Amino acid sequence: MSDPFRQLAAELERRMAGKAAGALAGIPCELGTITSSGLKLDSFKHEIRDYLVADWLAKIHLPAFTVSGTQTGLEDSLGGSVVGTANWSCQPAEIDEVHVEVLPDLKPGDRVLAIPVNGGQDVIVICKVVPNG
Repeated sequence: MSDPFRQLAAELERRMAGKAAGALAGIPCELGTITSSGLKLDSFKHEIRDYLVADWLAKIHLPAFTVSGTQTGLEDSLGGSVVGTANWSCQPAEIDEVHVEVLPDLKPGDRVLAIPVNGGQDVIVICKVVPNG
């Protein structure tokens, strides 16, 4: 006898995958190149001077790690200065809503993935793309 919950979960997964594929099928992603004064899409002969850049929030998962370095600014129990090398052991942590800033890293010649929106009136640069390897 088959598990009805497993069948239901499989059907929901199939339908959600179909909806996601259909939603993304209509998004016209394009490659482009950052220029000294704007953005040049591969499929459009004119430079776009005013473009938008996606703003990303991420959640960072940090594993346990140890950092070694020089420390200054600590005082001992008598108020004397403590300087030298030290090791800091950090526990695993998750940090929500870390702002990922893309714009400062974009420079002329960089290849980017962009999406034209509003009938092509605006373009959003989604990310920088680089060769694999």
